[in-house]
Amino acid sequence: MTDTDFSKLRLSHAHGVMTIAIDNPPVNVLDVALMSEISRLLLAVRDDPDTRVLVFQSANPAFFIAHVDMTLIDEPHAFDELASNAPEGLNPFQAFGELLRSQPQVTLVKLAGLARGGGAEFVAAADMAFAAREAAGLAQCEALMGITPGGGATQYLTSRMTRGRALEVILGAELFDAATAERYGWINRALPAAELDDFVDRLARNIAALPEGVIAAAKQAMPAPDLQAGFYREHDAWAGLFARPAAERLIRGGLKAGAQTPEGERNLEGLLRHLAR
Repeated sequence: MTDTDFSKLRLSHAHGVMTIAIDNPPVNVLDVALMSEISRLLLAVRDDPDTRVLVFQSANPAFFIAHVDMTLIDEPHAFDELASNAPEGLNPFQAFGELLRSQPQVTLVKLAGLARGGGAEFVAAADMAFAAREAAGLAQCEALMGITPGGGATQYLTSRMTRGRALEVILGAELFDAATAERYGWINRALPAAELDDFVDRLARNIAALPEGVIAAAKQAMPAPDLQAGFYREHDAWAGLFARPAAERLIRGGLKAGAQTPEGERNLEGLLRHLAR
């Protein structure tokens, strides 16, 4: 891999495993810069024969990826370049998830803390995800901002769990603990925090050590489902709500009340529910 100019990603490589630590302080908000760097990395490593497994984690254990940057409300054209490079029929957030989902390497998420919105969609787009039982949490809290998920959650979740459970995640808009997320099928396993690193590292090394061709054959035999029609429906629902005054009021109110700060993100759902009253 020749592209190594990353300011928001810390990379390490050993035994066929690339570990990517996301480092976009203070809470790893999914902004244009972070989306661009992760996308560049995925494209750069795609054909690298020396990299068989990608492990995503956070440089800040408390926050994996907070969610899409809420200041988008003031910069509606910030994602235009990413949108121009998205495949036909996908918005830039859906294209981001699909880039991860179509990666030839095995993609693992090591979730030590919180992932919401676009961050939770990233978790669901990965091949496998493992979370710390005591501290990890997942949420699709977009409904509390007057919108529905627009980066793949409606499709990824209904591929991983029942429709009723997916509706509970999206309309209930609560933070799910790791044990419940495991039970619902959102993640592979919830593990004691003290065991998470060793478990994921061992699994990644074991997969990377498999004989040549095994990973590709397994992925070919179990292809990711075609979600194109669902992405159209998801985007139309999200875009229609995003244009309404309620979304702007709630998103601006959330930012003013402390969203995208460590304190505000610890109970983002409570912060947003208070605004909606």
